[in-house]
Order: sequence, then C-alpha cells, then structure tokens
Amino acid sequence: MRAPHWRLILNGKAANDDALRAAVADARGRGVRVDVRVTWEHGDAERYVAEAVAEGVDAVIAAGGDGTLSAVAGGLARQPAAAEALPALGLVPLGTANDFAVAAGIPGTPDAALELVRTAPPRPVDLLRIAGAEATRWCANLASAGFGTQVTLETDEGLKKMLGGLAYLLTGIAKLGRIEPVRAALRGPGFEWTGEFIALGLGNGRQAGGGQALCPEALLDDGLIDLTVVPELSGEMRDTLGTLLTEGRHAALDRAALRARLAWVELDAPAPLQLNVDGEPVQAARFRIDCVPGRLRMHLPRDCPLFGRAVEPPAP
Repeated sequence: MRAPHWRLILNGKAANDDALRAAVADARGRGVRVDVRVTWEHGDAERYVAEAVAEGVDAVIAAGGDGTLSAVAGGLARQPAAAEALPALGLVPLGTANDFAVAAGIPGTPDAALELVRTAPPRPVDLLRIAGAEATRWCANLASAGFGTQVTLETDEGLKKMLGGLAYLLTGIAKLGRIEPVRAALRGPGFEWTGEFIALGLGNGRQAGGGQALCPEALLDDGLIDLTVVPELSGEMRDTLGTLLTEGRHAALDRAALRARLAWVELDAPAPLQLNVDGEPVQAARFRIDCVPGRLRMHLPRDCPLFGRAVEPPAP
C-alpha cells in the first residue's frame, strides 16, 4: 500500500512554530510523506496548490488562520477537476482567532489537527463563490460587511499577537459609538430586502472576527448560504450589539437580525462597499454569491457541528 502523501502549506508568519515542526516529524514517523511549503507573498498558496494537484498528493493542508484556509481552499476550487479528483483539504489552525476551526471542532494543537487528517475520512463540503468587481473569490467560512468588517480591518496586528481573539472584542467596543450604516439591496430565491444595515453575514461557516456568531446555524453540507442582516442601528440595537461583543453570545443579536437560507444572493449598493471574505477585503457595488455544493472534500471531526447529515459509524 502506498504511503499517504500530504502537502502542508504554511503561512510564513508561523514558520517557526515548534509544535508544528514536532507534529510534522511525528506524522512522518507514522509513515506519512509530508512536504512543507511556506507562503511569502500573494499568490504563493494558489501556486503551491496547483503543484500539489499536478503531483497527485492525497491531501493539501492549510496551516494558518482563516485567511490561509481561504487561500488554499480557493486554490483547490479553481482547479478544473471535480471534488473527487482533487486532494482533500485539511487544516492546522495557527491564526489569531481561527473562527472556522473553532466552529468546526478542529483540534487547536498541530499534533491533534494532523492526526485528524490521518484518521478522519474526508467529507464533501460546500464553498461560497463570490463574483464582484475583481476576480471571482471563493469563501470557505464567512463573508461579512458593515460593523464586523470594520472591526476585523481596524484591529491592530500587534494587539492581535498579544491578545488573540480578545483584540477583536476590544476594537469592536471602541467602534460602537461610530458605526455608520450601509445601504444595499439584497435578493435571492423568494427573498428581497432593501435598507440600511450595520452588519451583514453570508455564511458557510458560523463565525468571524474573533467569535462573532453572525450565522449561528450555518452548515457545510446543505447547499445553502446562511444570510444574516442586522438593520440600521437604534438605541436598542446598540445595546444588542454591545451584549454580543461583551458576552460572546448570539442570542441578543437574534432579536434584531433578519435571517434566511438561500442558494444564491445578489447584493447591490449605491456605492462600492467592502465585503470581508474570510478576512480579506473585496470592494464592489454589486456582488453575486452562490453556494457551490460539495465543491471540495475536507478532513473534519466525525461529530463536526457544521454538518447537517450524520456520518455512519465505522464498521466494527
């Protein structure tokens, strides 16, 4: 039997992670061939993915945060092959908040995350395809606009290094008094809404921005986008948002939010707005977001809460 062959694509910011180095050595000791590639500049992840596909590796593993996951998943999704013919996707969470990994139940340590790739069969997962003014983007976790986008973009890198996900919380609290609503029109199958919002979430995953659960019921295998709109801020809604930030819960947000599950969403704004796609900003006045069912296969826990369909237990 041929030994498993993995390509690990590592965010350059985490290149000196001793725990990851030890985990890779352990995987090699278990008979897995692990090649490591380190990203340095824009486009590296996609190039490494293309090389891995050409070489027929079994799994491509993103080692980094949500942005690294998005870059690797997007590189795979842009390949012309069907999901079954592509390497499976894995994730070692090494970012600031690791929103996708937290929501999906992926272990937080490199050794456990790589062991998950080794032992958990890959399962089909949906991706969001986002077309705007720029080239088409792929979203593995969540796209957001309004308040959450500004919090993510304005959080200081040094603060993130010191405080992790708490940095997003502090930045969010500081912004509460200067939130400006965004006007847009949203439509999808059987759904239309026009107005001003302070927060918008388009979810394949459930949370972003260091734990903001914008799409708390999103699933990876339902073929649908979870849409959340929080309309223009009033005094009551300001209190709601403050509760969300300070207590890390989405129950208060539920009172103000409009939610829908849609196969596609079109967004039109009178002026270009900024959409945060897995942590990376994209600007356009019009977006088309489609859920592409089962675009990739991913190694995830058997009891991953982001799946709506149960996995049959292995045969004894």
